[in-house]
Amino acid sequence: MKRLFWLGVGAGAGVYATHRVKRRVERFARTWSPEGVAARAVTAGHGAGDRLKLFAQDVRTEMRAREIELREAVAMDQAPPELEGPRRRVLKARYTIIDDDKDGH
Repeated sequence: MKRLFWLGVGAGAGVYATHRVKRRVERFARTWSPEGVAARAVTAGHGAGDRLKLFAQDVRTEMRAREIELREAVAMDQAPPELEGPRRRVLKARYTIIDDDKDGH
C-alpha cells in the first residue's frame, strides 16, 4: 500500500511538472512568434513616441529658460551702454563692451 501511494504521488508530480513545462514552452513560443514580436514592437513604438514627445517638451522648456538666463547675463535686451572712455568700444550687433586691454587691441 505504501508503494502504491508513492507511485501515485510520483505520477501526479510528473503530470504536474509536464503540464507546467508545456505551458512555459507554449508561452515562450507565442512570445517569439512573428505575431508576438510584432505586437511587442508596436507597443514599444507607441511608448517611445510618447517619451520622445515629453523629451522634446522638456528640451524646449529648458532651452527657453537658458536663453533668458543668457540674455540677462549678456544684457542683450538693454539699450547700448554709453562710451565711458577712450579704451572701450561698443559692438553694435550685440551691444557687447570689450575692453581694449583684454582682447589685445
